[in-house]
Amino acid sequence: MYRLLSFLRDVMYRLLSFLRTVNASQEGQLTLPDLSGVLGGLFGGGAKAPERVGFRTYLHIADGDLAYDTEAKVVALIVAGQFVKIWQKTIPAQQMIHWGFGSPTLPHNQGYLWLAILDAAAGMSEGMLRLVQANARETRRIVVAEFDTRNLHLPYDATWAKAEEAALSNINTMMALPEKVEFPFVGEDSKLILEYNEATTPAASDIAEFSIPITVYQ
Repeated sequence: MYRLLSFLRDVMYRLLSFLRTVNASQEGQLTLPDLSGVLGGLFGGGAKAPERVGFRTYLHIADGDLAYDTEAKVVALIVAGQFVKIWQKTIPAQQMIHWGFGSPTLPHNQGYLWLAILDAAAGMSEGMLRLVQANARETRRIVVAEFDTRNLHLPYDATWAKAEEAALSNINTMMALPEKVEFPFVGEDSKLILEYNEATTPAASDIAEFSIPITVYQ
């Protein structure tokens, strides 16, 4: 009985330590504390696994699920005057993801995003963009951030042939997206979603692209 009580006390101590020690590294990267000692005691085995450290990357239209992976599919889903889902990505096995990367305490190491939707011959589509995370059946969803698209691209130029030409590159004029550690991880089979409410409608949008930072743990 004494050994059991001692073990349970050790488990509680380690769990409390976990809650206190989720932190960001010097580069502003979230590091998940090693719980292998607790889990090893509960489920057998004593080998320790390394800490999970996320890697930084960017999402683009082509990274979406099959129904959302081209600019033609994205622009076809836009409905003026209401929020609609225009893109989604289902999280693959053995991955956990946060929107954004880095920390606002280190602005040169945090993520920045851009998005452009336009009619190449007529002008920009403008509105509000939402970053959303949802469970597999979308019965639970969280709006993580909302952006005015006028702040996500360069002023319209009629010579543009690709959406990438509208991309912002100076972080001093871009919208930051640090890792959203205040929200739960998006795990296997759950979804990252973009919703868009178009307020300014060009003749017919035919070009679209975005670059949105995320942090992937696996």
